[in-house]
Order: sequence, then C-alpha cells, then structure tokens
Amino acid sequence: MLEVEATKGKSLNAAAESQELGAWASWKEGQRPAGWFSVAELDEAADFYAENGFLVLESGLTEQEVEGLRRETADICSGKRGDIPGFVAGQPGESQDDAMRRYLCIHFPHKISDLMLQDLAHPSIVSVLTRIIGPNVKCMQSMLFIKASGKPGQAWHQDEIYIPTRDRTLTGGWIALDDATVENGCLWVLPSSHKRGIIYQMEEHRDRRFDCSGESRGFPYSNDDAVPVEVKAGSIVFFNGYLLHRSLPNTASAGYRRSLVNHYMSAESLLPWYGNKLPDDMYVGMADNRDIVLVAGEDPYAHKGITPLNGPHVRPSGEGGCGSQERNMEALEETEKADVRYDE
Repeated sequence: MLEVEATKGKSLNAAAESQELGAWASWKEGQRPAGWFSVAELDEAADFYAENGFLVLESGLTEQEVEGLRRETADICSGKRGDIPGFVAGQPGESQDDAMRRYLCIHFPHKISDLMLQDLAHPSIVSVLTRIIGPNVKCMQSMLFIKASGKPGQAWHQDEIYIPTRDRTLTGGWIALDDATVENGCLWVLPSSHKRGIIYQMEEHRDRRFDCSGESRGFPYSNDDAVPVEVKAGSIVFFNGYLLHRSLPNTASAGYRRSLVNHYMSAESLLPWYGNKLPDDMYVGMADNRDIVLVAGEDPYAHKGITPLNGPHVRPSGEGGCGSQERNMEALEETEKADVRYDE
C-alpha cells in the first residue's frame, strides 16, 4: 500500500470526512503525489499501475479539448443532442447551468455525441491502455458525470461487479473536465486492493452522503488507507476494475466536478455483460456483449459484428451503480422509437 499522509493528527480520509481537508492538501508542498505521470513516463506509469491499480496521466487532454467537452456536456444536458430517456424539459430561457444541474450522470453519451465517440480512442488514452491492457482494446461503456455542488458521492465499490469480464482487464478511463479536489468530490482509491482479484460483497447502505448504489464490505482495508486522487482538468485517471474506489459529496460552494468516464478491456476476451439473465439461446461460456467500440489493435471477434444493446439515458435521481442491463436495453428501445441517433 502507498504511504498515506496525515494532517492535524488525522488521516487524509478522516480529515476529508470532517471537512477539515482543503483542496490540494494531498499535494505535499505543491508537488504531485506518487502515481501522477506525464506522457513521457508511461513505462514507469505501467509499473506503478500493476502494483497499485491506478495511475494519473497529467495533461492527457489539452485545454482546448477539455473546453470542447465542456461545451458538449452543456449541449447534451440542454437536449441539443437528442431527447433521450430521463431528460426533463427545460423552462423557456433557462441557462445551460440550470440544465446541467438537473443531472448527476448520463450513460452512453458516446452514442449521441460524435466528439465523445471520437474521444473513446483519444491518443493519450490509447497510449496508456495499450501498455496496461495489451495491443487490442475495446470499449463497452461511457458515462458523463456532471456532479454539481451539493450532489452526492458514491460509496466504496469495484467496477467489475457491474461490468463482469473474464480476464481482469476491465479499466476505467476517468477524464477530468474540471479540477477534481477533495472539496468538490474527487475520487478516492485503496491502492493495491485490486491485486487479489476478489469481488467483495455489496450491501445496502443508509449513508446520505452517497447515492443509492450498494457499498462493498468485508475488505481488509480501512478508510484511513484511502488516497485522494486530486487532479487538474485534462488529467486522466486510469483504474483497474477490481480496485476499490469511492467519491465523497461535492461540498464546494458552487461549480461542478464534471468527468467523462469510459470503460475498456482486452478485445481478446469475451464480455459476459448481460445483466441478471442471459438471452435464452446463449450458453454462459460463450456470452459476449457485442455492443462495443474497438479503440486499439484488432478485434478477434469482428466476424460477430456489432449488436446494439444499450441506449443512452439519464441515471434516475438518487440511483447509483452503473445502471442495470435491463434499463440499458429499455433505453435503446426508446431512443430507436424516437429516432435518436445511435453511433456504431
């Protein structure tokens, strides 16, 4: 485990939970913490990732690219990319800020946004993924988090519990569209918690700081082992699907903690992501969700083609997790009826 700093006699986590930890306090003397890398340090970054289960690529996107994604986020929330399931009609003359504050998360934005589809395979992302996953990489999901001030965080969880893979290569690529700090609800990770490859039990929680998704329990780490991942806009956080991570609420007085989060895995492995029930004619050993986008290398299963299974939609208020496969498919049916564009 990485060594965790302390402040005022408390762990960083304890200080953050009591709102005594200011933004960037985890950057000792203004220096980036262990695990933060530049594009020129990717070989070292890959070694760090293997041991700790996460890494930060600084300046993965340019200021111009970040601003473009911010504008796209505002356009999506304002309905300019289509009226997808879960959208709420705006009032005449409302601002883009008013529109964005209605939403915590939008699933599969790459299916209605050419820019977000393009950025699934952003060169900075691919340069890291091909080192930590392998030469052939596919993407199966994108999520756009807006997280305005006052919005909740998400309790400890592992992404693999929502998107099961067969080879432990599931990787999140978390693009910061705003500076993410302990005040506005940055990610927190438990370094090296991915190494044993154990999926910990998910249970219901009643902690109002977090949304209604479950919380992982029974793992051999404490909150005091957690490391905050404070990053500048344009940074990209990569983390393993088995890594325990969470985020605290956005307690800043104003603003957002916007992020575009994509999920990737090796294209050489099947993806048995079908919710709680496989199609009637499918054996579990051959289950392979083909609603994917190849972002690097070759697709060994290209002969299967692409099958749309998931539709873009708004995560209902107060609901967490990565959404159910049933909702994904229902959203696809609704958007097809409404003739919302679907990008393959």
